[in-house]
Amino acid sequence: MSIDTKYMKRALMLAKKGRGKTYPNPAVGCVIVKNGVIIGEGWHKRAGGHHAEIHALEMAGNEARGADVYVTLEPCSHTGKTPPCSEALIRAGVKRVTAGMSDPNPRVNGGGLRALQQAGIATFCGVLENECRAINRSFLKFMTTGQPYVTYKCAMTLDGKIASVTGDSRWISCEASRRIVHRMRADNNAIMVGVDTIIADNPQLTVRHINGNNPLRIIVDSRLRTPESVAVLSGQMAGGTMIATTETNPKVHARYLKAGARLLICNSDNGRVDLHDLLNKLGGLGIHSLLLEGGSHLAGEALKHGLIDECVFFYAPKVVGSDGFSPFTMTGTTDMAHSINFCDLNMRRVGTDIMVTARPERQCSLD
Repeated sequence: MSIDTKYMKRALMLAKKGRGKTYPNPAVGCVIVKNGVIIGEGWHKRAGGHHAEIHALEMAGNEARGADVYVTLEPCSHTGKTPPCSEALIRAGVKRVTAGMSDPNPRVNGGGLRALQQAGIATFCGVLENECRAINRSFLKFMTTGQPYVTYKCAMTLDGKIASVTGDSRWISCEASRRIVHRMRADNNAIMVGVDTIIADNPQLTVRHINGNNPLRIIVDSRLRTPESVAVLSGQMAGGTMIATTETNPKVHARYLKAGARLLICNSDNGRVDLHDLLNKLGGLGIHSLLLEGGSHLAGEALKHGLIDECVFFYAPKVVGSDGFSPFTMTGTTDMAHSINFCDLNMRRVGTDIMVTARPERQCSLD
């Protein structure tokens, strides 16, 4: 292992401490090394607070002069809620800055590294780049496409069913898996389900099994069939709920607005919410990450149109048979040559379940 790789791995470990806490900023870690010893390190802990480089510089103090800096993302070169990190590094007199990847933010986009170079600081970019990109996929997608990063999650039986023939799905997965799902909810800006899931399950779509913030709840309901009595429209919960619809009748809107929910009017695609338009509108609202929890029709449409970036499947040691519900309602695939392939497959045991993560091959090709 090279020295650069060694210290970038440490910076990545630090960056991961900030995941889910820095929105709308990326998670970043920084390590400062002098004479083979780490003299400063830090990570971005929350939006509006010091960036990783500043925390590391404060720890290093005057020893930062002449030191090497390892940071998972190119230092910023613009003034936002905090001053530019590139300027702080220049003032500290560091000798060399190694970045894991460049920053796709148009306000940076190479500007941080150029500022360092112009000040006579040696720079290098691209150490463990794939790993650095992986921890900020939602930020990168938002910055390059204006759309949120979409993760589809579902629990299913060993024979691939998300519910029995009656629609019963509580509980397929074990408690340990459900805790992970609640962590995923807390780490995403929004959680989305279709109206059929709301009607069938009346879910709360909140973070309960861990400490964390509730994401915005989005219901995809083309014709506004959501009952006013459901949990996500009750009391204060309604204020954190948005209904995406093609319905334009103000009289129909009124009952949901009165409850305190928000409505998002989207273009129609054969009578259904146009999911491309929905993701563009959610991106316009500043939503970087979206957790899709079903149902199978919504998931099938999203997968078919190439809108799912990552899937997380929890397989439980149960079988319900062929008349249960599948995770994706799609038709028209007549042979394996036309199936949707996946890549970046990872598996691990969670309680009594097996957790599988994978990305559609189309998304992998965009990296």
